Amino acid sequence: MARDIAAEIEQALAPLALAHGLELVAVEVAGHSGRPVVRVFLDRESGIDLDAIAEANPWISDAIDATEAIHGSYVLEVSSPGIERPLRTPRDWDRFAGRSASVTVAEAIAGRKKLTGVVGGHDGDDAVLEVEGAIVRIPFALIRKAHLVFDFPSFESKETR
Repeated sequence: MARDIAAEIEQALAPLALAHGLELVAVEVAGHSGRPVVRVFLDRESGIDLDAIAEANPWISDAIDATEAIHGSYVLEVSSPGIERPLRTPRDWDRFAGRSASVTVAEAIAGRKKLTGVVGGHDGDDAVLEVEGAIVRIPFALIRKAHLVFDFPSFESKETR
């Protein structure tokens, strides 16, 4: 079984992020093994700014080095999750209730493998998404990818009012 380097790093960083008043949203490892790119996405309830990201870089780097998950050099990128933030935990689904999201699932639900709708929180082991007026329960175990979708404001022209 292949090692999940991102999971090893995430396990080391999650408690440290909490201790610094931050939320570890995700860790990604990309590129080749000779010099991988480690992307760490942080957030906090009030939003994250550049100063908090800069302050996090040293302890993140030290923690990654201590895990020995990566041997040799790597490129570290620390940032906010952006406006299309991933939804990974039940807490994320509750926090962003009312916002639009896109979800890709491993097995078709309601006849589709990709659903877009309004986040309705979570219920037990299911994420809740309102899709075209219908409530869809999505088992967390089937979610492959879920993220917020930026809603562009609609502007009515004077002719349509």
